[in-house]
Amino acid sequence: MLTFLYSVLWWIVAGWVAFEAARRQRSWLGWAFLVCATTFIGLLIWLLVRRLSPVTGPALGRKRTVLLGLAGVPIGAVVLVVSSWSVTFVGQVARIEGQAMAPTLENEARVLVNKMAYLTTRPARGEVVMLRYPINPDKLFVKRVVAIAGDRLRIQDGRVFINDVPRLDTEVAPDSRSHDDWGPQVIPEGYCFVMGDRRNNSSDSRHWGMVPEKYVLGRVAYRLTGARRFTAVH
Repeated sequence: MLTFLYSVLWWIVAGWVAFEAARRQRSWLGWAFLVCATTFIGLLIWLLVRRLSPVTGPALGRKRTVLLGLAGVPIGAVVLVVSSWSVTFVGQVARIEGQAMAPTLENEARVLVNKMAYLTTRPARGEVVMLRYPINPDKLFVKRVVAIAGDRLRIQDGRVFINDVPRLDTEVAPDSRSHDDWGPQVIPEGYCFVMGDRRNNSSDSRHWGMVPEKYVLGRVAYRLTGARRFTAVH
């Protein structure tokens, strides 16, 4: 309910911006779209422009005034559809919850997920991915792909072997290693095996099984660091 009211508020604001922009011979469509898409940022920019732009031209008339006032509704709807499509198919910013991927990704770290990464390729070993929890697909996890379809995987005293070759596990801190055993087992077609980087404090494929590739939503490509800069995730 609050989300709906928030959207309505910005549709109203966008309508006011469209009206004010038209009075000043500015692009009412462009400014209304900017405010709907960026909310406070777009509004602040418009207020600065509005202050420097005097009203020009004749009065708009009642009919056009009403239409401009309602312009925020269809523009806002388009922005919502585009935003939803982008989050679903292009990418999204997500927040890490928990320490299962430390030290690569600490608790509450913000990451950029590339959801187009696997449109033409498949998850590869070593990639950090966002996935649906196989037991409850409504939940989203971030884990590292350790083995892919066709790999023979075994874990001995916490040491990971892929096709009988020991994995380097350079991303796993010495105090985060585990001492469990698993396998050996060949990863079936259409599945991958994922683990957290904090091996002794991670719920992953060792506990709830392999992940269908269709549940892998995207690759965690960047992490938001200080000064609002993104650094690549490895």
